[in-house]
Amino acid sequence: MSFAPYLEFDGNCAEAFAFYAALFGGTIVHQSRFADMPAAEGKPALPEAARNRVMHVHLQLEGRDLMGSDTMPVAPGQDPAQCGGYQKPQGLWVSVQAADAAEGRRLFDALAQGGQTVMPFAATFWSPGFGMARDRFGTPWMVNVVAQA
Repeated sequence: MSFAPYLEFDGNCAEAFAFYAALFGGTIVHQSRFADMPAAEGKPALPEAARNRVMHVHLQLEGRDLMGSDTMPVAPGQDPAQCGGYQKPQGLWVSVQAADAAEGRRLFDALAQGGQTVMPFAATFWSPGFGMARDRFGTPWMVNVVAQA
């Protein structure tokens, strides 16, 4: 069994995953857009605003997976919670483990740039480096340096 974070975005999934692939050194092994879906009989036409949104992306990172998609655009006056539209992530963090403090600092600084620092990267009682930030795409990250025994 394995677990893979699945992140949602509001139209900037492709940009976010290109950034994550470069930052973490991963490879995007699949990416498709809503426009790639075949038409289905009896199904409403795809809104033009949704055509270039990412339907699914799969990033592999050293044998681990990170996946995501864009949500469908929300029409004016619609409640995102009622129609499956984008809502900012809450109640979770994506945790990344760095091998040393220099790598942890590099990851943290890149994730925090243009985003929001929640807890500055610094040594803690359990780790030589830990920090929390929401990146410029709205994804909440914890960067933790694996303590050496």
